Amino acid sequence: MFDLARSDEQAQLVDSVRSLLSRECPTDRVRESEGMAGFDSALWARCLELSLLEMTLPGGGATLLDAAFVAELLGEFLAPVPLTEAVVAARLLARLDEPDLLAAALAGETVLSFAPRPPVDGILVAVPAGAVAHHVVFLDGDSLCLTADPVPASAPANLGGLPVADRDTAGSRVLVSGPDARALHAAALGEWKSLVAAQLVGSGRKALRLGIDYASEREAFGAKVASFQAIAHRLADVATALDAAQLLGWEAAWAHDGRPAESAVPSAAQLSSMALILATDAAATATRESLHVFGGYGFMLEYDIQLYFRRVKAMTLLVGDISREPEHLADLLWGEGT
Repeated sequence: MFDLARSDEQAQLVDSVRSLLSRECPTDRVRESEGMAGFDSALWARCLELSLLEMTLPGGGATLLDAAFVAELLGEFLAPVPLTEAVVAARLLARLDEPDLLAAALAGETVLSFAPRPPVDGILVAVPAGAVAHHVVFLDGDSLCLTADPVPASAPANLGGLPVADRDTAGSRVLVSGPDARALHAAALGEWKSLVAAQLVGSGRKALRLGIDYASEREAFGAKVASFQAIAHRLADVATALDAAQLLGWEAAWAHDGRPAESAVPSAAQLSSMALILATDAAATATRESLHVFGGYGFMLEYDIQLYFRRVKAMTLLVGDISREPEHLADLLWGEGT
């Protein structure tokens, strides 16, 4: 049974990461990173020092649920580091026994990423962290491959200031082929969805807090805006939706490597798809409603809410066409083509 209570070790992990991001990831640093391909190399080095990439690998002592707790904080602070993609890629390479690649990644010599979608005409389109990753793991037909192209010189401008870029698959190395390749990629895709869902929840929660704080200060018609039911009830609905998305996301992450083998329904893949659907909707609603509380100020660059609005929009686009995810979930639940 999934236990909602965090262990002492998990609480310490969350406290450590929150302390790090509070010190080294203020919003002005997030803004600066948008001009540097959406990547803060100094913050990335600090994440590696805390073993945030290593901890969920074999022998690291942590689970994907621990990584989900960290991912929520990354979303809350809009941290410009590709930890989600690197964790998924590293776990996948660990299953394939690629010690040299993992050692280079853990030492900070290379950055790893994971492509959730297959290439189109030899090009991986809009790869998360593709602008800074030295290697991207992707599925091409029945082959799980690793890119060999150089790191792009720059990241294309995008709505969220993310390190997104297309990658060429020419010269890629095949890691494994056949049913094993598809199964490994499917498992990694579920993990990625779980962590992306956690990041979205983190961003949505912070956006909601910004909206609540502003509504508690702003006055209209001689009263605080937060006292108006039209505002308060909408923000309460947002809080409820984020709670639901958070709990489902935690269960999805736990299901990947923490659930007993005899407990197989629903599967980790199904839970991850559910979590992603719920988190994208809840985070989008949270940022939209909070931005509306700010009125016209919400669109001004000086206000942080626009950072969260843009980032959530951009992360949702990275997932692909989220409106197709329910179809994918239906295939997982009842078989393809139902």
